Amino acid sequence: MRGIIPSLIIVILLSLTLSCGGNKQPVAPEHQLPDTLTVGTLYSPTGFFILKGDTMGYDYDRICDFARSNGIVLRFKVARSMPDLLKMLDKKIVDVLACEIPVTAEYKSRVLHCGAVNETHQVLVQHSGTGLIHDVTELIGREVYVEKGSKYESRLRNLDNEVGGGINIHAVEGEEALPTELIQRVSRREIDFTIVDSDIAQMNLTYYDSINIQLRVGFEQRSSWAVSPHDQWLADSINLWAASSNAREYSKQALKHYFEMNRGPKPDSVKVDTLAITPPGAISPYDPIFKQYAQEMGWDWRLLAAIAYSESGFDPNATSWMGARGLMQVMPRTAQSFGAQENELGNPEVSIRVASKILRELDGIMRSKTGPADRIKFVLAAYNAGSGHVTDAIALARKYELNPRVWSENVEQAMLWKMDPEYYNDSVCSNGYCRGTEPVDYVVKVLNCYERYKKNYKK
Repeated sequence: MRGIIPSLIIVILLSLTLSCGGNKQPVAPEHQLPDTLTVGTLYSPTGFFILKGDTMGYDYDRICDFARSNGIVLRFKVARSMPDLLKMLDKKIVDVLACEIPVTAEYKSRVLHCGAVNETHQVLVQHSGTGLIHDVTELIGREVYVEKGSKYESRLRNLDNEVGGGINIHAVEGEEALPTELIQRVSRREIDFTIVDSDIAQMNLTYYDSINIQLRVGFEQRSSWAVSPHDQWLADSINLWAASSNAREYSKQALKHYFEMNRGPKPDSVKVDTLAITPPGAISPYDPIFKQYAQEMGWDWRLLAAIAYSESGFDPNATSWMGARGLMQVMPRTAQSFGAQENELGNPEVSIRVASKILRELDGIMRSKTGPADRIKFVLAAYNAGSGHVTDAIALARKYELNPRVWSENVEQAMLWKMDPEYYNDSVCSNGYCRGTEPVDYVVKVLNCYERYKKNYKK
């Protein structure tokens, strides 16, 4: 992350106290783990999601570490809601819930919490410039935007009562009410304040270094994984793993990966050393390679160059927070499926060759879903986020009576809906949460760059 994280707003504290057994040392389980465990979870922006075809997330990575440490295989089942998830556990469809189950009296009556306890709270999101609010009483007379009917509105109205009234509360609805959207509006100075959970705020801080999330406005909320009340032996196994030094170190690294690494937009410039080796009149030093593979694809080479610039700024050594590498930012696992190894992705020729194969495959997938005029937009969105998310957006557009074959204001709109649990948990969606603003912005960025290249460089 681009700044030092204030100690008061660390999102997830990997507590030394385990949720099963208090301060007691974890005990050895009654019997060995089975060869396979079925994991129940929920899609979320931080715990479990799919990006570019790879499954990721803080909880996903940690449960996979538990499996590796114990030599077992995992199967995953994703529920549409918390009640559905609990039903899966009650019916023994799943063995463990590897997502954040609140540690409350309500849930304690139904599950056995286990593993490291995560602690979050609600925070005020404000712009990091001058005039910061340092005390909730300073919100009197100020305008705060929250989602209508949400726990954030409830907390804000209680806070208004606590300070004697005077906070101007704006309860908004629709996609503009999503926490990510409100945070983005704060970063752009379109609104002054919003309130969200600290984990969501921390994750968004990796996108926007112009926000401040230091002021706590809510009480601590505790959560952890859970198993059936009848499976104390499984809780003991998870507790034993979570208490180990290896698991703690792995969790610490996962915490940094998902909540601290910068995910913000890449600098809108080419590296100086790349400029130094770019021939006069060329877009980049890699133009001959773009031309070679674009010709094989039947594409304009300047479009491949625009993708490379948007992905890495023509830096062959670029690595993203998610692990995408090289000039074209290819995921290592995807590269393997197209015949290249991770250690080859720093080679521009390999990166462009693999990317051309990916784009050709995506073009084939999208060919039947849209017309020639819009297909490139669908392909670019799929290259950025994965074809599964674009397919979900097409299904949402069709269900909610938008044109599923048109990108602008139709599938584009449905892609933005995939940030909202109401939509990404819809029965027509198979790939869960997607930060929809990213593929939407990516399509615009690449095509704008392509238009510049068409004006300034010969085909």
